[in-house]
Amino acid sequence: MKKPRDRDLGMHRPIGRRDFLNGMALGSAGLLAGPRWLAGLDLTGDGSPAPAGSPYPPALTGLRGSHEGSYEVAHALRDAGFWETAGPPQDTGEEYDLVIVGAGLSGLSAAHFFLQMTGGSRRVLLLDNHDDFGGHARRNEFAQGGRLLVGYGGSYAIESAAPYSAVARALVDDLGIDVTKWERSVDWSVYRSRGMGSGFFFDREAFGVDRLVRDPVERRAKTRAGKDAWEVFLAEAPLSEKAREDLRRVVIGPGDPFPGLSSSEKKARLARVSYADFLTRVLGCDEGVLPVFQARPHSLYGAGIDAVPAQDAWGLGFPGFQQMGLDPSPGPGMNLDAIPYGEAKPYFFHFPDGNATLARLLVRGLVPGSVPGRTAEDVVTAPLDYGRLDASGAPVRIRLGSTVVRVAHEGDPGAASHVNVSYVEAGRLRTVRGRRCILACWNQVVPYICPDLPPAQKNALASATKVPLVSTNVLVRDWTAFVKLGYHRFHAPHGYYSSVGLDLPVSAGDYHCPRDPDEPILVHLGRAACRPGLSTREQHLAGQVELLQTSFQTHEREIRTQLARLLSPGGFDPARDILAITVNRWPHGYAYQYNSLFDDFWLTNEEPPCVRARQPFGLLAIANSDAAAYAYADSAIDQAFRAVQEVLPRRG
Repeated sequence: MKKPRDRDLGMHRPIGRRDFLNGMALGSAGLLAGPRWLAGLDLTGDGSPAPAGSPYPPALTGLRGSHEGSYEVAHALRDAGFWETAGPPQDTGEEYDLVIVGAGLSGLSAAHFFLQMTGGSRRVLLLDNHDDFGGHARRNEFAQGGRLLVGYGGSYAIESAAPYSAVARALVDDLGIDVTKWERSVDWSVYRSRGMGSGFFFDREAFGVDRLVRDPVERRAKTRAGKDAWEVFLAEAPLSEKAREDLRRVVIGPGDPFPGLSSSEKKARLARVSYADFLTRVLGCDEGVLPVFQARPHSLYGAGIDAVPAQDAWGLGFPGFQQMGLDPSPGPGMNLDAIPYGEAKPYFFHFPDGNATLARLLVRGLVPGSVPGRTAEDVVTAPLDYGRLDASGAPVRIRLGSTVVRVAHEGDPGAASHVNVSYVEAGRLRTVRGRRCILACWNQVVPYICPDLPPAQKNALASATKVPLVSTNVLVRDWTAFVKLGYHRFHAPHGYYSSVGLDLPVSAGDYHCPRDPDEPILVHLGRAACRPGLSTREQHLAGQVELLQTSFQTHEREIRTQLARLLSPGGFDPARDILAITVNRWPHGYAYQYNSLFDDFWLTNEEPPCVRARQPFGLLAIANSDAAAYAYADSAIDQAFRAVQEVLPRRG
């Protein structure tokens, strides 16, 4: 089958701004006349110079997340070329009680806790390399026909595999969020009343034919499908007879491959074999079974079943373990996502912009007047005044577009009373002083900006390889094609994006989800940049390189092609129906969570690197989700609370 032409896909349409710098070899000699960070350009999300005035970051389309202008300084620092051209820093003359490196959820929470514990009469500066706050809790806004549509660009929800800690729950309560309102905020009948469910897309490249069938797994693997749903799937799936029979055997129950072993002994074996190998080598399944499950763990692990331990797959509810007699207790080295904690009442809430609402509520409290309103619901549609975030003389200032390059004590770390924090803003190197400092950035950058840290701690920090991910929002003219096909989301294991779905039908305050199929709506797509066959760390490193080298134009073409293949039978035309695209690429996304296949210390219950990495050093403390090796918002909040407690004893 011939590939669709760019014109048929709508690549010629004036949709947002495409970048042409990103995806090129930015580090190549001669690309720019000098170091890119020296150019002092105020860059928009697509790599082009911003127009006069201050752009509103949530409304920028194109390539967002780790956008152009947010990482070049850090890469120059990593590659040891920064200080050769940096020149002397400009002393701003500013002094703060606390300087926080990073204005993500952990940094914002640290500022909140610090003011809470010190009575609120302190001066705090937050420095962040991006043009927006929130870290991965990113908000994407679209205006269409006088209506505001909001999507999440990263951190998805108030949820956790483990029970929320008392600290994180208290913060959520302080922000005015009532998680018990979730069932009233989401209206599943918007899709269910139209008979819409989940689809599984078999592609012709891997299966010989493009075919869309009903997915027996409704959302995550923990949702166990009934036997009838699997039989319908098996009847329609373009699988070989051997793969079909093996899959039926796995779903029904293949028996116990380890008879005679105790439950704990079985779990120990499962911890050392991937789920892919468990299916093929232990259960003897045809390899044609693997694509059905390969991409299921992408949203949790940033990798497929080739890198997910079979023990974790059991905890996540994947089939094949029904007759093994495993007791419900966690085995050695289980990933925290896979442990069945079983809270009686799930602690969950998803705002239309995901956890960006948490960030906006924190900013509302830290910088009075920046966000109007008083409730967690009205903040969803409230306009945010970015001009107030770094107001001269304000007790709390959030300075965006500022990449920290050095944090150093004034004298011996054990006796110093201040630290100097150097950062690059608009191409200029500047310095502020702080009585203490919290590093709420991600762990791998800390050794570069704090070279005086002990070598063992720097090694532990460097081991936290982040998980590369892409979270994309596409504004479409209407969703009639979804209704005609009978699906509101799709699982596409071989697609460029493995998950595609209509936005959740969530309303909050004055924000109301689309209910009429003729209305515009957001389609959310998720991609894990993984490389099956490698270790998780190797996959993540390769994925980071890929995301930094992939242009928006490539993303756009893949998005248009994939949506056309999924939805054209329902009348969808990508050239006509796609109105805007925002690609949130996160080369350094999730915190790395330990894996029993590749991290022996996790199996043997030794002290993990994250504990060594987060130790305080003089006036410095470390706060982020990396500090707990746990990729959830509550982890970022908990680590912020700990870090604030560590810097407070030295206050004067």
